[in-house]
Amino acid sequence: MVFLVVRVRGTLKVKPDIKETLKLLRLNRVNHCVVIPETREYKGMLQKAKDYITWGEADKQTLIELIGSRGRLDGDIPLTDKLLKERTPFKNPEELADAILKGDISLKDIEGVKPVFRLSPPAKGGYEGIKRSFKTGGALGYRGEEINKLVSRMI
Repeated sequence: MVFLVVRVRGTLKVKPDIKETLKLLRLNRVNHCVVIPETREYKGMLQKAKDYITWGEADKQTLIELIGSRGRLDGDIPLTDKLLKERTPFKNPEELADAILKGDISLKDIEGVKPVFRLSPPAKGGYEGIKRSFKTGGALGYRGEEINKLVSRMI
């Protein structure tokens, strides 16, 4: 299982330890997204930065859409099927998404592929509120399967 993690809030008045955690997650700017495996270490990092990010479990369709439309190679080259075949052992985004969901490979393990997805702000309504948790009607923290709807609005 993998998590989709999106940075929601900016860097103003961020405590240094939380700033370092966001840096380690590669979430340096608002609306950046990363795909991380579900491990004890990453869960601890997510809890530490919960007031600046939102996350949940990725589904296959959202991951395919994310890789196909927002995937980039070094030099900001879009990740097309042709380039995916040339530079990786995968033929299309579907195969890559399957391997990521199974835990066989991570985006940071593929040479030349950027592990961060730059997304647009959410269309149709924006964020629910960037100062409250998802459970209380905001946009921060754990949101489970609902992360797929948010990321789809941001692609």
